Amino acid sequence: MTKSFSSLLSSFLLVYLPRTRGCGKNTIAAYRDTFILFLRFMFDARGKRAERVTFEDFTPKNVNAFLQWLEAERGCGANTCNNRLAALKSFFRYVQQEAPEWMETAGSILALTAKKTVQPEIDYLSIEAVGRLLDAAQASSVRDLALLSLLYDTGARVQEVADLIISDVRLEKPGTVKLMGKGRKTRIVPLTAQVGNILSQYLKTLKNTAPGEPLFKNWRGEPIGRAGIAYVLRTHAETASLASPDLMPSKVTPHMLRHSKAMHLLENGVNLIYIRDLLGHQSVVTTEIYAKANPEMKRKAIEASSASIIKESYYSANEKEDLMNWLRDVV
Repeated sequence: MTKSFSSLLSSFLLVYLPRTRGCGKNTIAAYRDTFILFLRFMFDARGKRAERVTFEDFTPKNVNAFLQWLEAERGCGANTCNNRLAALKSFFRYVQQEAPEWMETAGSILALTAKKTVQPEIDYLSIEAVGRLLDAAQASSVRDLALLSLLYDTGARVQEVADLIISDVRLEKPGTVKLMGKGRKTRIVPLTAQVGNILSQYLKTLKNTAPGEPLFKNWRGEPIGRAGIAYVLRTHAETASLASPDLMPSKVTPHMLRHSKAMHLLENGVNLIYIRDLLGHQSVVTTEIYAKANPEMKRKAIEASSASIIKESYYSANEKEDLMNWLRDVV
């Protein structure tokens, strides 16, 4: 019996992603939203209601038109469109396994190419700027200081910190915290002694320290969410900016603290493999973006290789300087 689009989409979202792949709720929501948007496009542009959409509607022509619709009608950028295409491709890889009768349709979608995008610059704070930010948090409350210190010290994603419960923190030396990352994969991240002390002081202020209680709560006593953490960070960044306007950028996000931790470790000579494990990246290739974005690392790489690249007998002093300038532009 031929499997329908609706039945395979349901099993993909409700069974395969959460149970087989162990995807978190935010990842599943992103996949779901892609199909909601595609069904909306099919109605707006093709006049076809959601219940009538079948696998025959997933043609390269329709998918490309859908991506163009996202840009024109919804103002989506290239990265967002590429993410939507990646979600469709993930579904059709699943279709290949579950319904070989749709192999040709799946193959035509998997053959579509993503748009080329420019690698965005990585925004991060200097060590001094992080210090001013934490000073502002300390002047407000021990909770805010513990929250932002932990976010920076672990290089955690904002959702990973929002999901923490008290039992995830181990303060006995050496202190650690257990983070639940993408795909529900856990990793143990070490804590510096200073952050361990801050967390210890913070836990003493809590009325309920049962192991299963959320580590951080909002003013209503509920687990703090992504928006709540972003608000706390933004508030103290604005305060720090008043005292040191040259240090703080106009916008500071939780992910910027993650970038900052990675860049600071890299600048201090920490191996990319360790940084990969700390951040919870699946591949060191992902972590390499920090090395490529760090101007100091570029300078050291250029100078370390200059002896073998630039031969004294081949280039004058001016020629060497021209070549070095060129290398700095392309590395």
